[in-house]
Amino acid sequence: MPRRARIKFAGIPQHIIQRGNNRAACFFADEDYRYYLQSLSEGAHRYGCAIHAYVLMTNHVHLLATPGDDEGPSHMMRYLGSRYVQHVNYVYRRSGTLWEGRFKSSLIDSNRFLLTCYRYIELNPARAGMVAAPADYKWSSYGAHAHGRPDDLLRDHSCYLALGVNSEERQQAYRELFRHPVDDVSLKAIRESVNSGLALGGERFKDQIETVLTRSVRAGKPGRPKKKGVDAGIQNKCNLDLGVDR
Repeated sequence: MPRRARIKFAGIPQHIIQRGNNRAACFFADEDYRYYLQSLSEGAHRYGCAIHAYVLMTNHVHLLATPGDDEGPSHMMRYLGSRYVQHVNYVYRRSGTLWEGRFKSSLIDSNRFLLTCYRYIELNPARAGMVAAPADYKWSSYGAHAHGRPDDLLRDHSCYLALGVNSEERQQAYRELFRHPVDDVSLKAIRESVNSGLALGGERFKDQIETVLTRSVRAGKPGRPKKKGVDAGIQNKCNLDLGVDR
């Protein structure tokens, strides 16, 4: 069965996952995490992707990013993967693949799911039992969002900025979001969408994406939706809430 073509859409946030080959470790020392983040910053800048949130787990990575053009995530991840694999192979005198095939991604409806996706990503270490609380894990964006830790990699999304009129208000409001875990329904929806390469959001959001791309972006509906004309597609793309980042 041919694999599903990746959904490419500039200006819409994307949840990106890349896993180690056979779920094996990708990071072995603090220097590896630092090198990955440095390479991610270079790749994001080079290919016009705004990074909003991230977590580097032992054997996989989660990113939340808004691309400036349709091919931005693919170019960024190819650049990042190549740079990081070279680093690991050199330092640890190894060869061969490190990553499990191509990365996975899904489009995120900023009006409904973006902050939930922030929480999903930054709660990963706590959910995995690696730490008691997200603040205890240093290889994620939680410290920047919740406590103002400097992080030049990040570009704040408008949904995060709307949490308060200044950084102190935003950080306090953000910490409040983490008083409760992500509910099971949202966990399932996030995981299914990113593992299947679909869109995560409301029906109107999915309808708009499908109108522009003339293909299905939801589960259980293979094939292309009825085409509504080029002008209609362009207009719907202009009307989408692109969640401009600052």
